[in-house]
Amino acid sequence: MSSEERSSTPVNKTSTPVHKSTSSSSSSQRDSRQEADSWEIIEGLKIGQSNVQRPDKHEGFMLKKRKWPLKGWHKRFFVLDNGILKYSKSPIDIQKGKLHGSIDVGLSVMSIKKRARRIDLDTEEHIYHLKVKSQDIFDAWVSKLRHHRLYRQNEIVRSPRDATMRTFPPSAAIDSPQPTPAVVNEVKVSSLLPYELARCQSNLTELSRLLQSLEILQRTQSAPNFTDIEQGEAIYLCDCLSLQVPLSASMSPVRLHSSNPNLCAELVDFQPPVSHLTDSVECASDYIKLQEEFCIIAQKVHSLLKSAFNTVAIEKEKIKQILSDQEQPDQSAQINSLRKSLSQVTSSLQQASNESRLSMSESVSEFFDAQEVLLSASSSENEGSDDESYVSDVSDNISEDNASVTDNVSRQSSAFRNGRRSCLSAPCPDTSNINLWNILRNNIGKDLSKVSMPVELNEPLNTLQRMCEELEYSELLDKAAETEDPFERMVLVAAFAVSGYSSTYYRAGSKPFNPLLGETYECIREDKGFCFFSEQVSHHPPVSACHCESKNFTFWQDVRWKNKFWGKSMEILPIGSVNLMIPRFGDQYEWNKVTTCVHNILSGRRWIEHYGEITIRNIKSSACLCKLTFVKGNYWSSNVNEVQGFVMDQEGKVIHRLFGKWHEGLYCGVPPSAKCIWRPGSMPTDYELYYGFTRFAIELNELCPELKDALPRTDARFRPDQRYLEEGNLEMASSEKQRIEDMQRARRKWNEENNIKHEPRFFK
Repeated sequence: MSSEERSSTPVNKTSTPVHKSTSSSSSSQRDSRQEADSWEIIEGLKIGQSNVQRPDKHEGFMLKKRKWPLKGWHKRFFVLDNGILKYSKSPIDIQKGKLHGSIDVGLSVMSIKKRARRIDLDTEEHIYHLKVKSQDIFDAWVSKLRHHRLYRQNEIVRSPRDATMRTFPPSAAIDSPQPTPAVVNEVKVSSLLPYELARCQSNLTELSRLLQSLEILQRTQSAPNFTDIEQGEAIYLCDCLSLQVPLSASMSPVRLHSSNPNLCAELVDFQPPVSHLTDSVECASDYIKLQEEFCIIAQKVHSLLKSAFNTVAIEKEKIKQILSDQEQPDQSAQINSLRKSLSQVTSSLQQASNESRLSMSESVSEFFDAQEVLLSASSSENEGSDDESYVSDVSDNISEDNASVTDNVSRQSSAFRNGRRSCLSAPCPDTSNINLWNILRNNIGKDLSKVSMPVELNEPLNTLQRMCEELEYSELLDKAAETEDPFERMVLVAAFAVSGYSSTYYRAGSKPFNPLLGETYECIREDKGFCFFSEQVSHHPPVSACHCESKNFTFWQDVRWKNKFWGKSMEILPIGSVNLMIPRFGDQYEWNKVTTCVHNILSGRRWIEHYGEITIRNIKSSACLCKLTFVKGNYWSSNVNEVQGFVMDQEGKVIHRLFGKWHEGLYCGVPPSAKCIWRPGSMPTDYELYYGFTRFAIELNELCPELKDALPRTDARFRPDQRYLEEGNLEMASSEKQRIEDMQRARRKWNEENNIKHEPRFFK
């Protein structure tokens, strides 16, 4: 599969110019030095270690890496008590209860870099990076964190309900002596779990009753009649009902109407008539109370399901240890019975979790035997600077009623088949039997681009094709080439930059194939009017380059990806630039990409988020600049997947405001009169069964008979492992993937021994 073995002339050779890749060779040399550093692994903590003494409280200052979007490190005061690490600006703030954050070290994956004196804690929702300048203080913190982590984990094992901050009736099954591990497991699952599930059933019944009451009340005169209220009053009242529901101190605000962005209009300067609002709010008082009660009970159901899930997960992990360590003949029948029942219960809970989108991110099952990883100081992660500059203009979402012509064109184009296939030949494989922790446990903090993964975790596309997928909404660029106003042109370019992320929303469950060195991909789309070509120009570090031409624009980029695994999450850090030229106006735009993070790598429902800031510059003209902020939220927050931005002139004056969500659409203007610039097309039928592919993605790996003789043999569509996976032949896909990787390693070794440097064929 190397370019030398399968070299040929591409179909579009004359229209494929040579570009200079911006990734420097120094990056490769730096990575080589980092690979030579040692990575020391220390065995982790095991479940059920008894007689763990209660650790002493420990406190002091450490440096903490700023959360996105700020950079650099700042000094914070930390208090470690009973396995919970809290931090604030100063000891006085801690005493006053002004906390900046709280970390459960028992549920976190901890990695330690000795030489850098750094501690990384992955809590799944956030990745905390801590650093200590003094070696003595660093050693003390590491020792205390280990002790507290062990104590906290044993506390959760002994009483998982207490670990989830819930109060349950005492159970003799937990406090009584343990006759055998199998008996205890049977008692916990057969006795405690039904109690929690019974409470869930009761609360769900109550939720159903409240929901019916809400629906009835909304239809009666006691609920606000939004059609009879003036428009400004209606928006204000909806905002009160959906965003400002009075909740208990232990709950976070919940947007019951977050699916309707029109209820979130910005109303800072709006002053509604007092008399009308007073009557309306009084009429809605019962409605608000029911909403509050509904939210409280929903939170209870979530906590109960979380506790039940943790109980099953913990006992399942114990049985794993029993099976591996002391499976006796006289206990085998009982253990097999328990294993079967636990598997059924876990499967049912997992299914319920997926259907309700209640991702149990705090699941402890995968991490009680997690290794505590000590890393060298030479992590490939680049330290951020102390630059605290950050510009953000927050705009609220609006409804999608005011769709632009561009949006309509995009949706029509997405549905345009043009004779191409509309479905893959086989659904994606089942990956539930793959133990990712065994594969990734020794790679915490490392770049995963060098780690070979099972083929079942791949999707039948590779990175070169994914780069082409970013052009799915190229109609935005065609429209930009027809727009005279430079600021409106920038708005369309910004919408195109956002649209490239929309296809990732349903793709957190799989990863693209890594291209081989010299591999290419060519895509000619008459329906979209562009010709695309890409090549893998470097293997270590992996660098991909592409070029696309249309009568209206020229697009090219080179990108290097770093994949950093932190224990529960995986960050994908892009390095490189995206370039766009619109010849009609002499514009040349350049922008960066944001960080991507895949959460719940090992358990629960995986979900993906993008965060960071994109700056789009017209390097041929300084007339305008665009900044887009991909907001970092969490699975439960209302601002998840949110994008905010603005277009300003050379004097810094904001001309257009942009807002929306990268998986739903982008709007320009001020609510409620903002205009929809772009929204993604509809997903194909049964997309969940076919890797979450969009219609455009389904077409990318199609190999028509007329293309077989025209394409170069280095084209990605000829990759046998990728083709076998698409056809559902996992055995052959795995075998071919291993063969191809072995060939590539052998070829790389031969080149190094003979001092031969690979030269890309179509890029410089």
